[in-house]
Amino acid sequence: MSEGPYFVLTVLGVLGTGLVAGVFCGFSAFVMKGLAALPPAQGVAAMQAVNAAAVRPAFMVLFLGSASLCAVLTVVTFVRWPDEGADGALTGGALYLIGSFGLTAVANVPRNNALAGLVPGSAEAAAYWPVYVRGWTRWNHVRAFSSAGAAVAYLSALT
Repeated sequence: MSEGPYFVLTVLGVLGTGLVAGVFCGFSAFVMKGLAALPPAQGVAAMQAVNAAAVRPAFMVLFLGSASLCAVLTVVTFVRWPDEGADGALTGGALYLIGSFGLTAVANVPRNNALAGLVPGSAEAAAYWPVYVRGWTRWNHVRAFSSAGAAVAYLSALT
């Protein structure tokens, strides 16, 4: 697979999933640790602001665009089966679509929605904040590793 549109799509898959992995890794490595160190009212308010900013085009184009690209690559790979690199491309698609995109929908977004409904200085927010940080970060680790694994799998499909 050294040329053509499938090659270009796979290279874009490496880049997209790798960039998303970097965003998620940054959150797991230091952003959530920094927010968790704040008093709960400040941490809740800051994370609410981060969550609102995340649904803007800059991140959403990358995140949803990578999911769309992975879906297209998966379908094209099945059509081209059993071409060389197919295992890597299918693995990359599964890792990103299930472990990053799907997990976001079932684990992180519900937590974000629950957090969005809280008043930052309330007792309810203070009680939920450590639970949120722990659960959200745990699932974010999985998203980071899944996205990075997808990038590596797509890279292996190129060789």
